[in-house]
Amino acid sequence: MEPRNPVLSSGWRRTMFRARYQETDRMGVVYHANYLNWFEIGRTDMFRQLGFTYRSMEELGILLPVTSADLQFKSPARYDDHIAVYARLTTFSALRVVYEYEIRRLTDSEFAGIGAAESGFAGVTRPPLAPQDFAGELLVAGTTSHVWVNGDWKPVRLDRALPELFREIAAALREEGGTV
Repeated sequence: MEPRNPVLSSGWRRTMFRARYQETDRMGVVYHANYLNWFEIGRTDMFRQLGFTYRSMEELGILLPVTSADLQFKSPARYDDHIAVYARLTTFSALRVVYEYEIRRLTDSEFAGIGAAESGFAGVTRPPLAPQDFAGELLVAGTTSHVWVNGDWKPVRLDRALPELFREIAAALREEGGTV
């Protein structure tokens, strides 16, 4: 028998880009607060790769604000570094969502090789990755926690507020085997 409110998770997804000049300080080092922006880039792209968008949820009247963030800094990113953000859902429930992240620096050859391999997935959902598939040097690891709220910023249960959306997200997570 399946629990009434299962907690589901997702596989890891990757987003790549270069560290931009405006994200750095005078020494060419990425300013620490920008890693939170990179987490957001990773989580919204990961969610898109599952077949959903934050914009569509917001249009339905549901928001997903950050309630906590935890970052562990290992090594700094620098201007023009090739960056990969790995993101996954560790908790998806009717009440909250928790994401896990790894930000890594890629070499030129890793960036080129991954970009060429993923070019065939343009516009389609890419398959999840396993941690052994991660490339690059670990720079930052962390998590963010979120709660479902309505347009008035009142907490809601997604399974009651938008049951169809809840079922669709849960089905996408189950399809990739993401039960915790």
